[in-house]
Amino acid sequence: MRLIFMGTPDFAVPALHALMEAGHEIVAVYTQPPRPAGRGKALRRSAVHEAADAAGLTVRTPARVKRDTAEHEAFAALNADAAIVAAYGLILPKAMLDAPRLGCLNIHASLLPRWRGASPIQTAIVAGDTQSGVCIMQMDEGLDTGAVLLQGATPITASDTASTLHDRLSAIGGELIVQALTTTPKATPQPAEGVSYAKILTRDDGRLDWSRSAQELDQQIRGFTPWPGTFTTLDGVTIKIGAATPIASSSHTAESGCTIDDTLTIACGNNASGATALRIDRLQKPGRSMMSAADFLRGQSIPKGTRFD
Repeated sequence: MRLIFMGTPDFAVPALHALMEAGHEIVAVYTQPPRPAGRGKALRRSAVHEAADAAGLTVRTPARVKRDTAEHEAFAALNADAAIVAAYGLILPKAMLDAPRLGCLNIHASLLPRWRGASPIQTAIVAGDTQSGVCIMQMDEGLDTGAVLLQGATPITASDTASTLHDRLSAIGGELIVQALTTTPKATPQPAEGVSYAKILTRDDGRLDWSRSAQELDQQIRGFTPWPGTFTTLDGVTIKIGAATPIASSSHTAESGCTIDDTLTIACGNNASGATALRIDRLQKPGRSMMSAADFLRGQSIPKGTRFD
């Protein structure tokens, strides 16, 4: 088929590669424009831009498409059979949704209608979901409301982070989109029940609230690894938390946020899981690299009773 591919982050790259390997003609790749990144704020191209350029594909990087009629006309002039969308980052207007012969198909990283929206991978882990997946969806003008053509599921384990789950879902997305174009499955409307939304995340969402249960905090840490990350403060200094383990400790009477030993085990709120504390496994000081708790404690003593906020 003649396809337009629309995507921006790493998540979309396996799908682009899978479509090319399946023999489809990618007539154009749409991706977000280069953005300032890193300490020097140099312009950095998206992961999809880099992959498309390496493959010799035509790349378009409009900053906006919603009201750009010239862009709508250029899009339609590609005479594509379908447009494949994977975390593109811009809302497509009806003129673009309707332009390809078979419309636009979205690779969405959740089992719709659960976790429509911007951060389905992170939110599924933070919410304590036991499975996630990918849906191939026929796009309409709503926010991830279109009919589903195919879906594939994967369990969420107790050790999964957003990074590990992202990589599995990305691979599943590549497999499913090729299958969808080969088998032309029937589109099934999403059920009205079970709809939930995953919001756009900010760095502030990573602040740990020690009054919450150890299980919830562990899910937050894993769900926000690598981004936006999680953090707490110690004597006014921001400490990033890279990994932790819920601990069942019925003997302590410490207030939430206080260490119950000398090895960075912090008291939390209670829940049905029985875990009442969180042992910090990896953490980071400002201006330093992420390190193990043992290495951190070699440079700074954190005695029992120390409070984290």
